[in-house]
Amino acid sequence: MMRKCLEKAAERLTLQRFQRRRSEVEPKPDQPFPSINNTAASDPTPFFAENLRNHPPLPTNSPWQNFVLRQGSQPEFIHPYLIKSNTNRGSITICYPSRIVQSAFIIQSFAPDITISCSHTGSHVVSHFDDLSITLDFPGPLTVPLVRGSPYITCIVKGGDLRFSTIHAVLNLSSHNHHTKHKIVFNNGQSWLIYSSNPLYLNKDLSISGSYQGVLRISILSDKVGEVADIKERILDRFSTAYPVSGLAQLRTPFRVTYEWKKTGQGELLMLSHSVHRQILAFPAPDRILSDLTYRSIDGELLAIVGDSWILEETPITVSWYSMKGSDEEARNHIVRALEKDVSNLQPITTPSTYFYGKAVARAARFALIAEEVHYHNVIPRVKEFLEKSLTPWLDGSYRGNALMYDTKWGGLVSRVGARDSGADFGFGVYNDHHYHLGYFCYAIAVLAKLNRSWAHRFKPHVYSIVNDFMTLTSGQQSLYTRLRNFDLWKLHSWASGITEFADGRNQESSSEAVNAYYSAALIGVAYGDVHLIATGSTLAALEIRSAKAWWHVPVNSTVYEPEFTRENRVIGVLWENKRDSGLWFAPANWRECRLGIQLLPIVPITELLFSNLEFVKELVEWTTPALKREGVGEGWKGFVYALESMYDRENALKNVMNLNEHDGGNSLSNLLWWIYRRSSNPN
Repeated sequence: MMRKCLEKAAERLTLQRFQRRRSEVEPKPDQPFPSINNTAASDPTPFFAENLRNHPPLPTNSPWQNFVLRQGSQPEFIHPYLIKSNTNRGSITICYPSRIVQSAFIIQSFAPDITISCSHTGSHVVSHFDDLSITLDFPGPLTVPLVRGSPYITCIVKGGDLRFSTIHAVLNLSSHNHHTKHKIVFNNGQSWLIYSSNPLYLNKDLSISGSYQGVLRISILSDKVGEVADIKERILDRFSTAYPVSGLAQLRTPFRVTYEWKKTGQGELLMLSHSVHRQILAFPAPDRILSDLTYRSIDGELLAIVGDSWILEETPITVSWYSMKGSDEEARNHIVRALEKDVSNLQPITTPSTYFYGKAVARAARFALIAEEVHYHNVIPRVKEFLEKSLTPWLDGSYRGNALMYDTKWGGLVSRVGARDSGADFGFGVYNDHHYHLGYFCYAIAVLAKLNRSWAHRFKPHVYSIVNDFMTLTSGQQSLYTRLRNFDLWKLHSWASGITEFADGRNQESSSEAVNAYYSAALIGVAYGDVHLIATGSTLAALEIRSAKAWWHVPVNSTVYEPEFTRENRVIGVLWENKRDSGLWFAPANWRECRLGIQLLPIVPITELLFSNLEFVKELVEWTTPALKREGVGEGWKGFVYALESMYDRENALKNVMNLNEHDGGNSLSNLLWWIYRRSSNPN
């Protein structure tokens, strides 16, 4: 009996080894990590054109990702419209969304305002994508270049049976300019304009007399009964003849993003801007902003700007290993005592989770930099040794608990565990939270590369493979990784949710972990003397900070969101393309200490820029503090609240921190003391 059990065990082991050999192959050229067959992720769907689908890398966190997932039928928010492809019906639906507002959430609701098709059957295909647009091809043929921020939806009709439909009753239809402009009034208060490059014989029931080939441009004029929109209509008339078909966002210069649209037709281009665009708009000049043409969105008011290109100039930031503030001798002694204890208690990291392992090794890296900052070098050799023993197995493949591997299906790094289970490592195998996990690794790697130049040289290919997974600037088949996997160059912040379909589009929970990812990438640039990586990481970190302040932080006087929501919230829980949620993935909305903490961690020098608004910090802490009385509140989450409290009440925060019995897995007493003693005892 025992022998049979041993034989079966040997057979299983042999099979496992065989299966592993089949799924893990030699690294691709210039790819130091082994390749793996990522069974956790679905194959790229036929919604990608064949020339794209068969040649990864492919986007995994794009704001239009729903168009290529599962049935491809979930709507996407292409500002200012929700766009839905009607799978197998050969049609596309446009919605100018209304909002449902409650104290716990804001959501944009979809209604099929106008549907266009040229065929009775067939699905869309993504034939092109770039930084600012995606092109959908439908049977008919019908081509729809969806360019983000366009006040018009453009349809290029090349044949077929063109049809319009709506769920609303048509109250009035008027045709102008030899049937090249039509105004439609619906019974829900909406007025729409349809422009055509050739005469379009549209009837009141939205049927079409005869055939049509040419360009259509469709725009919402008004969604309020009785609204006088003459000025808006004249603006839309004026710019209806020039339309964008694609767009690039160039990062040629540090802290500058240049938008360049490819357009067709006559005249200047009219595009819409959100508030973060306008905060840093350097070109066109302010007089090119048309405040008479505005659209609402969940991201705030969208204003029209005239121009075929824009230049956005972000305020430069300096990426540093250390705090920008100093401390006194008493503070140094207190920090040194904490460092000695924290470093002496370092133990091998036991979790195989990419996220928690990354947090733990980044936590240890903080000890080295804090020690350098307070000029206490005694503990640095121990930290250096710990980092070497903790990081090297992940890079040379000797770590048995997990591994980083290259997914040839989509083109990206995944974990061995995550590639076999879509729920493992928080969905790392399906490209969820890549910048979070790898950002922590990058921080620790940057510190070790600073401390050990020979180690840095030995593992440089591995280090750059990790950072390039979410920092690659090149695009196309010549690259191993998709361009800026997580960062949205139109919204100017990141998305975290990977290749999982969601009705509300992409989402991101922790804005601070996104900031940490780009900050850590820049530190790798510092460690390796790579000025290009420093510039790109610093630029993206600065933009992520600005967007976090605009959309994740909710000051008392905020006008971005409705008063009902603003009264009850100081930070967003999860920010979706199409929704603002007060709850978290791991906690309900009333766990405010978690909501504060997840938008703060990890505490590193760049955190000073993320929370530079002292008035907001005080509002946030006062909003959070009552939640600390709830039974079962974690000590680690309390530490984050006290860290922000120290920005305006250092002594009370210090007392609170010293009463804590434990800290978050990525935090420590040394780190909290470093932070607190870098705050002024008199913030005024």
